[in-house]
Amino acid sequence: MRFMMLVIPKGYATADPGFTPPADLVARMTKYNESLTQAGVLLTLDGLHPLSSGARVRFAGGKPTVSDGPFTEAKEVVGGYWMIQVKSKAEAVEWARRAPMLDGDMIEIRQVQEMADWPDELRAAAGGGKPEARGR
Repeated sequence: MRFMMLVIPKGYATADPGFTPPADLVARMTKYNESLTQAGVLLTLDGLHPLSSGARVRFAGGKPTVSDGPFTEAKEVVGGYWMIQVKSKAEAVEWARRAPMLDGDMIEIRQVQEMADWPDELRAAAGGGKPEARGR
């Protein structure tokens, strides 16, 4: 089972475009990432620049509208992620509990939808139901 662990740092919605995390946090995060790798569960990971340097594309009436960040209505913003492959949601939760986060930060855990989870008609609509069609 694949799970995405989404990092939601406290205050990231209002972080300046040039924000960087403290060096001690980067060092602890590097050790944590190494433990995920050594356990054989890490598929990929990345940190994301703050929302203030991003953009949103909204769709309404068949037309896309682009807005540059920051976005005043944003309260919780993804700051990075890990994609892991584990045997259960409980195992994903246990890995998230070990992450070196700061007070007020949060990790949201979401299972990745696999082609095999979909009904036959959706698999057919997505290319004949072959797992390769989804990049696995």
